[in-house]
Amino acid sequence: MNRTLRLVGNVVGYQVVWLASTAGAGQGVAWAGPLAAVLFVAAVLAFGGKARQDLRILGIALAVGLLLDSAFAASGWLVYAEPVPWTFAAPVWILALWAGFAMTLNHSLDFLRERPWMSAVFGLVGGPMAYWGAARAFDAVSFGVPLPWAMAALALGWAAAMPLLFALDQRLSPPRPQGAAA
Repeated sequence: MNRTLRLVGNVVGYQVVWLASTAGAGQGVAWAGPLAAVLFVAAVLAFGGKARQDLRILGIALAVGLLLDSAFAASGWLVYAEPVPWTFAAPVWILALWAGFAMTLNHSLDFLRERPWMSAVFGLVGGPMAYWGAARAFDAVSFGVPLPWAMAALALGWAAAMPLLFALDQRLSPPRPQGAAA
């Protein structure tokens, strides 16, 4: 499979996970997002050519996502539709989103890896817009504080999370042997 087709498939695959997760949660079908995420993760692991790196960043992203979205849930700043299996932490469909998002970090979003400022700006803008879209289009999430406060908090959280994901991934990567090509 050529690189362009893999990158387009990666972008489209993640969008399917986002749509299944947010629309599913908004319609009371919390399992739709996790199912789409499992299929997408399996496809990326099978055909992406970076299974070891993808599994590592998957673990990192799930941990960061659980912390970030659980903080928003516990504080009441975000209220998730279908808060399965708990109301005080990130629901399973949000974790499915994080799993799907993780599969873009070594592929369609890899260009951000060596550009921490650009990844922060990407998070600053993209993170809040994803939540706003999920709220407006599907009622998958609502805001427990005034919208500008919630958007500002999401922007700051995501602006920090994006470069953090890449930094943690680099830190946890095994060292390259001496003389290995870059």
